[in-house]
Amino acid sequence: MKDWDIQSKAKFEKNKFDLEKLIKVLLENRGLKKEKDVQEFLRPKFKKPSANDLGVDKKSLAKSVSRIKKAIKGKQRIIIFGDYDVDGITGTAILWESLDFLGANAMPYIPHRIDEGYGLSVKGIENVKKQYPDVKLIITVDNGIVANTSVDFANSLGIDVIISDHHVPGKKLPSAYGIVHSTLICGAAVGWFLSTQLIGDEFKNDHLALVALATVADLMKLSSYNRMLLVEGLKDLRATKRPGLLALLNISGVKQEEVGVYEIGHVIGPRINAMGRLESAMDSLRLICTKNPTRAKELATRLNDTNLTRQKITFDSFEHAKNLVGKSDKRLLFISHSTYEPGVIGLIAGKLSEEFYRPAIVASIGKEYTKASARSVAGFNIIEFIRMSSDFLVDAGGHPGAAGFTVETKKLTELQNFLEKLAETEIKKELLTRRLRIDCELELGLIDQKLFDAINQLVPFGYGNPEPTFTAVGVTISEMRYVGAEQKHLKIVCTQGGRIMNAILFNYEKSLEVHVGDKVDLAYTISENEWNGVKKLEMKLKDIKTAN
Repeated sequence: MKDWDIQSKAKFEKNKFDLEKLIKVLLENRGLKKEKDVQEFLRPKFKKPSANDLGVDKKSLAKSVSRIKKAIKGKQRIIIFGDYDVDGITGTAILWESLDFLGANAMPYIPHRIDEGYGLSVKGIENVKKQYPDVKLIITVDNGIVANTSVDFANSLGIDVIISDHHVPGKKLPSAYGIVHSTLICGAAVGWFLSTQLIGDEFKNDHLALVALATVADLMKLSSYNRMLLVEGLKDLRATKRPGLLALLNISGVKQEEVGVYEIGHVIGPRINAMGRLESAMDSLRLICTKNPTRAKELATRLNDTNLTRQKITFDSFEHAKNLVGKSDKRLLFISHSTYEPGVIGLIAGKLSEEFYRPAIVASIGKEYTKASARSVAGFNIIEFIRMSSDFLVDAGGHPGAAGFTVETKKLTELQNFLEKLAETEIKKELLTRRLRIDCELELGLIDQKLFDAINQLVPFGYGNPEPTFTAVGVTISEMRYVGAEQKHLKIVCTQGGRIMNAILFNYEKSLEVHVGDKVDLAYTISENEWNGVKKLEMKLKDIKTAN
């Protein structure tokens, strides 16, 4: 069951409908009340954000830019040290292509998840030094803000480090040569911002297409600069000539002109991520940067095949983890096993958190060290919670909603007991109730093309800008049937005030039995279906309740 959290008391009825008022309610529900903010949201005009806009330290930025330019001029070896997810890979591509354009002696480096772990590590720096003995400058992308020990190690080798990152910093910043940091945008966007400070407008590129991929894949809040970057980036993505992205879209069955938030989050992103989860993410970087169409097709096929393997491993591990949870009523789910692939534990944690609606930690037990990933529920800051156990940990990093850490395996049981006990006081019971966010009440008779087009002024939808959800009260079910290969989806025909609408509820749990003739309350979004060239509006149901 879900608690319905209706944002506005406004009710929109057929006999006194004001479309402008409805749009105003939707905007206010998203925190947009001032006319200036509304106009920027509805009609975002691209402008390069400044250091002040992003909260970037201007002195450290200037110092970083000066050091990079010195390295370029002196032909010093520069390593761009990225990360193995979409955000880190696209950010690395952006910075490497920019430095390459400026004539830098630069090479990209993506750490191996299993061998080197997350972010700038001592092992990673040692491997960089072996591969590139003449390295003088390391620039991180999407990592490094908590890599104090690693930065000190690099400094001891005579290597300067510039950190570009967006993760939550620790109590003490690393002793880096320069830090370019903002939590307001994704890591790739921070890398892009740094590149614009180096290049200006002379380098014509589609880097905002890559920023768009990262913004969605890294679940950045789609407001302010993230929305502006995404809107502009989607234009570039729909027009990109990159052979790798075109090959990936083709093998994924996505039409380039239709790429949006869903396609990035559920189709493209997982394929780019798959390599870093199971193998080496360098192939994902090669896919993005290659100019060879034949090579692009080979790499796209490899990414696609690896993603299929990843899906199978994730499904099997999730089923195993679900059985370990059993009927536990603990406020924190903490599951660990030696068979879990480190590359998919974050996905398992996310699925557990969604299934049981509790913060979840999933750990892959190693001989000496154990890697863990965590996912949270709305309103609970998981990285702050994990850092309360810092005495047990080797390292930890992440965001309020998703985080990861390393612990010595011999301390794992003690850590689990500590966190589970801490969760009983830190995780408030009310946070563990699913809440369905609904904008307002809207009668079925008001659903038409004009309304649908008006609502679509708010696209792209995503985290921080959810697709408008409405409720219709006292609706009659006139027809119903189960559809899909496993009969999991409920399709109904419903009527209200003489208006007949088709609706579908995916993965209906049948916890509430409804029958033809019942009066129900519906929570729904409006979508447009096209079949044989004919477009038709229908309702996608989020929930269904017996009418009072």
